[in-house]
Amino acid sequence: MKFSFKIQQYQTDAVNAVVDVFKGQVRPAQDTSYFFDPGRLVPVKTKKAKNSNGYNLFQQELDEQEAKQDIILGYANAPIKLDKVQLLENIKLIQGNNNITPSKELIEGQGKCSLDIEMETGTGKTYVYIKTMFELNKQYGWNKFIIIVPSVAIREGVKKSLETMEEHFMSQYGKKARYFIYDSKNLTKIDDFAKSNEINVMIINNQAFAKSLNEEKNKEGRGGDKGALIIYSERDEFGSRKPIDVIAKTNPILIIDEPQKLAGNVTQKAMKRFNPLFSVNYSATHKDKHNMVYVLDALDAYNQKLVKKIEVKGLEMKNLKGIDSYLYCEEIETSPIKPPRVRLEFEVQQANSIKRVRKLLSEHDSLYALSNGMKQYEGYVISNIDPRGKGTVTFTNGEVLHCADVVGDVTELYKRRLQIRETLLSHFEKEKELYAQGIKTLSLFFIDKVENYRKYNEDGTQELGEYGKIFEEEYMRIFNSKSTELFKDDPYVQYLNRVAADVHDVHTGYFSIDKKGHSIDSKCERGKDTSNDESAYDLIMKNKEA
Repeated sequence: MKFSFKIQQYQTDAVNAVVDVFKGQVRPAQDTSYFFDPGRLVPVKTKKAKNSNGYNLFQQELDEQEAKQDIILGYANAPIKLDKVQLLENIKLIQGNNNITPSKELIEGQGKCSLDIEMETGTGKTYVYIKTMFELNKQYGWNKFIIIVPSVAIREGVKKSLETMEEHFMSQYGKKARYFIYDSKNLTKIDDFAKSNEINVMIINNQAFAKSLNEEKNKEGRGGDKGALIIYSERDEFGSRKPIDVIAKTNPILIIDEPQKLAGNVTQKAMKRFNPLFSVNYSATHKDKHNMVYVLDALDAYNQKLVKKIEVKGLEMKNLKGIDSYLYCEEIETSPIKPPRVRLEFEVQQANSIKRVRKLLSEHDSLYALSNGMKQYEGYVISNIDPRGKGTVTFTNGEVLHCADVVGDVTELYKRRLQIRETLLSHFEKEKELYAQGIKTLSLFFIDKVENYRKYNEDGTQELGEYGKIFEEEYMRIFNSKSTELFKDDPYVQYLNRVAADVHDVHTGYFSIDKKGHSIDSKCERGKDTSNDESAYDLIMKNKEA
């Protein structure tokens, strides 16, 4: 399966808002080059990666390269020729066209200017900034970009987007971007980034560069700091160069994703070390304001019908006159040939115990009679069943219940059962409606603890927790009910019979994973994004097509 992309006007407008800031900038006749520093030979002190002459293999490769050509060229973004006055005038013109309050001054921040793009979540800001890079290259020849993200999850998502959009932008611009994730264990990618004159994109999360700025601590070996970041350190295996110096020489353009999560002084100071040409900040919720050039806020996105539709359903706990135990209104069923009926769950007095039962009831049915004379249901005779809106059932004593209302004694676990049941009822209803249109319905549960859904025996065998067991019980009960109510030759029923052959296949959970591959609770520390176990994101971020 491949994703297909169509050109949307609002996204094009966001791209042009950045590109037009630099109107008047002339594209140079040749790419801007400089003498590339390959580093110097450093004897290797260990046997690892060493040849017979005692030099590391990286330096041997440089030796061979230098023997073939005396001069190695690196390529950088051409400098911005416009002065501050021209840039600010361009920005004000764009702001006027986009109904944005004009800036009083040029905010330099990271590089010669710092631009803000506000786009509501779900409107395709990743697509927009990738297209912006291609357009900046087309108009001005700039070809070095760094995408800075706040977490591993977003980093993996950006890489996946570049991968899936490759053919789309190839068809528009006739070229592909060279992209890679910064990895301190593979520094040769940085040399490739600097020496290539194609569109080059480095993706980096802030944890890789936003600390240990003390030069004296960023050293290898004695006198250094164990916490020192490789990006600031002179590395033997990197020709005794600092990776940050090689990157900074290219004057990259910074694309900052979710800048409100990167607003700390240390992070902002660290970004300056990249020696950026300028920066563009993309977010739905900017914390620090720079020069805003495009806004697509929540109201705009809603009015233009751009955002995904999400429905949230919840239980409502009610108090009804005389009922001190339990009553739950599950759903109202309609039929073209029968009056509407309501499915209620209530308690029934049996010989030696009280049992909760679920029954489909009609007008004039009495809960007192059906419960075998339980006093709490006296006066609860159904007088009206209204399927409109949320759906209501009215009793002769004047009390009213809506669908999903629950009354009386409900334990915490049983409340979870009702929430799962309500979600499944909505899921089946929505799924039937959208199935014929080829639209997939996805229902999500946000839970408190992983062990309530998935747990492990002493031998490491995985089994369902309480919520998982409840899900399968409720799913099969509703599935059997729906399959009976609908016509057997209904395509939706045939689909249900296929997918529900094994109820295990219709639900799963995504959680952080420990070193043993077991699902674990995410650890959230204040001010930190610690859910950075890469294996936990593979299915979600790296395999979007599936």
